[in-house]
Formats: sequence, structure tokens, C-alpha cells
Amino acid sequence: MQKITPCLWFDGKAEEAMNFYTSIFKNSKKGNITHYGEVGPGPAGSVMSVTFQLDGQEFIALNGGPQFTFTPAVSLFVNCETQEEVDELWEKLSEGGEKLHCGWLTDKFGVSWQIIPSALGEMLQDRSVEKSQRVMQAMLQMDKIDIQKLKHAYEQ
Repeated sequence: MQKITPCLWFDGKAEEAMNFYTSIFKNSKKGNITHYGEVGPGPAGSVMSVTFQLDGQEFIALNGGPQFTFTPAVSLFVNCETQEEVDELWEKLSEGGEKLHCGWLTDKFGVSWQIIPSALGEMLQDRSVEKSQRVMQAMLQMDKIDIQKLKHAYEQ
């Protein structure tokens, strides 16, 4: 197990979330499923927690109840190499959720994701302040990030 593992708190949908996420990301796998016993706090036999990997990153999902919900204050940042990868993840993860601004979306479980091409970071870190500012301005106009539009702004 990796030293630091994100634990996501769900209200009865940890196993469903694991199945959804592992169906989307390549190099992913389902792990262990732990059930509540007679002591609770969940109903005996119900799923307490699951473990899974998304592209090699380990996660734990806990069915902890309705006390806590997700917030955009914590998001999962996905570094994408191609526009095809951006497009695919954007559509699949936002299904049943909400497409937001600047590469952000919320999935059907309320988890916030940033679907960002690596090219964006490279252009924003350019030594030319003018180029990086044009890219930032272009990005601020987008919901799903479009690499070609970023490159156009960069090369103006």
C-alpha cells in the first residue's frame, strides 16, 4: 500500500463508485471489499469500504453515511496527454454529474475532478508572460479544455 491513500466518503455508494471509476480509467483494478458486521455502524452485511486503483493510484472508498458530502475544496486532478483523453474522461466522468468551468466537473457521486491536458501547464509556465496570459485568458473562456484553442492563443 502506498504511504498516503485518498479515502473518499460515500453514503452507501462506495462499491458503485469503485465500479464506475475502474470502468473509466485504464490500468485500474478493483481491490478488497469489507462488510459491516453486527457491531455496525452500518447494517450487518452491507459494504463498509472498498479499495481500488485508478491508473496505479490507490484509493479507499468508505460508506460512512450522510454526515459528510463532497466539496470542490478537494478535487481529483487528471493530467491528460491528448485531446482524445480529455474528451473521453470529460464525457464519461460528467455523465449524471455536472460539467463546470475551466476543466472542472462533478461526477454523479459529487466528487470534483479537474480534467487538464499537460499542455496547459506547459504553456502557462512559459517564460513569455504575454503567451502565458493569452493561454490563461483562453482557458478562462472554456468549460472542457480544448488544446487546439490553447495553442492558438499561445501562438498568436
